[in-house]
Amino acid sequence: MGRTKIGIVGCAGRMGLTLARQVAANDGCELCGGTEVAGSEQIGRDLGELAGLGSNGIVVGDDPAVLFAEADAVLDFTVPAASADHAALAAESKTTHVVGTTGFETLHQTAINAAAAHTVVVQAANMSLGVNLLLALTRRVAAALDPEFDIEIVEMHHRHKVDAPSGTALALGRAAADGRGVEHDDVAARGRDGITGERKPGDIGYAVLRGGNVVGEHSVVFAAADERVALSHIATDRAIFARGAVTAALWAQGKPPGLYGMADVLGLAD
Repeated sequence: MGRTKIGIVGCAGRMGLTLARQVAANDGCELCGGTEVAGSEQIGRDLGELAGLGSNGIVVGDDPAVLFAEADAVLDFTVPAASADHAALAAESKTTHVVGTTGFETLHQTAINAAAAHTVVVQAANMSLGVNLLLALTRRVAAALDPEFDIEIVEMHHRHKVDAPSGTALALGRAAADGRGVEHDDVAARGRDGITGERKPGDIGYAVLRGGNVVGEHSVVFAAADERVALSHIATDRAIFARGAVTAALWAQGKPPGLYGMADVLGLAD
């Protein structure tokens, strides 16, 4: 079996270039192409040079349909509307679609789900090993502690992040809700301002911080009278997400169509 051909949409952004470097560093795969949005000044440039890898002859394009037709897997850390469009291309070409985009609305997720009926889609709000262990721990701790423990989730990211709470924070909240056997959207308290009154029992609260160049910090706090349990993860380099994405792309080869998560890739699924 030859090496897995991997393409990257949004290849010239910070995460896209990190993904390109990670693909190049993995002997099990090869970089076969990358795209940027029409009008980008990076179109036509050598992707290897942009990523600091030296010229590799891969020219940044603007047609994701061509990329999906060429690749065995495409890595997608773009924006929700673009990822939904890419999902349709993945379904048509039967190309593995690894989705690290966050901030999806229902119509976007519907497109992702529809594509998974025809090809392998690996979707995760966060692809690092540590965060996926944190998700599993959050679910177990929420199930083990009694309802007297209030659950609060605190996250911080760089000043350029556009969605809040982060996809990872929401995934942690859903894991906690699952552990408690409740519907997340029924108990999520996503914003507090002014005279809010006392905390509603059973709520899962969110606090959002933005500043500097913080890659990602997440904490889940279980607070009861006289004691607290805190679970935390700190990311200092986007390479941890890129490693997870490449691992997912390689794992997905030969799998039947379906919607998978990093828990499946890492063997953490229940």
